[in-house]
Amino acid sequence: MVASVSERVKKHRAALRAAGLRPIQIWVPDTRRPGFAEECRRQCLVVAKAEAEDRDLADFMDAALADMDDEWQA
Repeated sequence: MVASVSERVKKHRAALRAAGLRPIQIWVPDTRRPGFAEECRRQCLVVAKAEAEDRDLADFMDAALADMDDEWQA
């Protein structure tokens, strides 16, 4: 006899739990929503302006990138 979809899902979830996993629900922005792209652009401009005005942050990021380059080349 073939197991129903709900039985297979139940078995699969039980196996995942037995493996130490737990289910969670994640809500993410709806990229299809009107105005989503414009809001992304607005937020990017705010971040870019803040980064351009913060020389210490730029220096920190450059140093972190150089440190990562050193690790990749090692």
